Amino acid sequence: MSSIGVVNFSSEPGSVEIREIEKPSIGEDDVLLEVANVGVCGSDLHQWTSDHSWPVNYPVVLGHEFGGHIAALGKRVIGWKEGDRVVSETAAIIDQNSPLSRQGLYNLDPTRKGFGYGVNGAMTRFVKVPARCLHAVPENLPFEQACLTEPCSVAYSAVVMNSKIKPGDRVIVLGPGTIGILCAAMARLCGAEVAIVGLESDRERLNIAKQYGCEGIVGDASAWANKQDGLGADCIIDAAGASATLKIALQLVRPNGHITKVGWGPQPLNFSLDPLVQKNVTLQGSFSHNWPIWEKVLSLLASGALDVKPIIGGVWELKDWHEAFDQMHSGKVVKSVLKPS
Repeated sequence: MSSIGVVNFSSEPGSVEIREIEKPSIGEDDVLLEVANVGVCGSDLHQWTSDHSWPVNYPVVLGHEFGGHIAALGKRVIGWKEGDRVVSETAAIIDQNSPLSRQGLYNLDPTRKGFGYGVNGAMTRFVKVPARCLHAVPENLPFEQACLTEPCSVAYSAVVMNSKIKPGDRVIVLGPGTIGILCAAMARLCGAEVAIVGLESDRERLNIAKQYGCEGIVGDASAWANKQDGLGADCIIDAAGASATLKIALQLVRPNGHITKVGWGPQPLNFSLDPLVQKNVTLQGSFSHNWPIWEKVLSLLASGALDVKPIIGGVWELKDWHEAFDQMHSGKVVKSVLKPS
């Protein structure tokens, strides 16, 4: 039995197309997941335009933000049954005996391979998922929202785990894409005052960020950063997909402040990091997420404390993937969602 899938088939720009995909066979510790919804991530767009900086196992089915129903279980899988509503983490392949995995930091295991670049992802009807990746989705949470648990977990990891933001902090987020807006929303949940910064072409996205109680700024955010005491913002979260924004972050952060970089940018820096030293600033990278973060995020989504509806720009059928990608790539929508089945 086969179905269609959105496949990235080479490193040449634009090498994505609909192809026939065989139904995966599952192992003893896997489930077969029938995909209800899958979010389009900025990294899917980067693989489409071929300006990514991570290795890809071509050809590969795209998609790592997904949820659906369990269609079949491997014989060693316990605690789940057919029909269960679930979302899946992204760490499809890990070394469970590595020192990092044993600490619960399997997301940082160097041998990790994720859905959508390392193994086939979820922009198709059925996907093979290790049972250890699964989380139950509450009945009151629709899949088109639940499939965004993954980017919400990226934001939770960046803001809560890696930035340690406190009530009353002044936080600037650079880049009003999905991750930037969700980081801003998460910082608001932590009690911070938040501004989110973009370009002239980002005005629509900045308006969406305002729905989360954030101030939207086009261009220079220096006045907002210095408004309280002239020294800069407590924390800058760099969620832009470019290296150059780190220079802006160093200008906006206060002495003894904190910068968390969550956005990828393969370009060389070409500027001095001396301000990092002079200001005594902490520079923190933030990558991925793990099991307890997913559980926290699902609680926030189910309770309504975190609402992702404002960022969803539309739901497209799988065959219309190109329009869904294009709408996001052009900045017309923050987040596109696909519906495979």
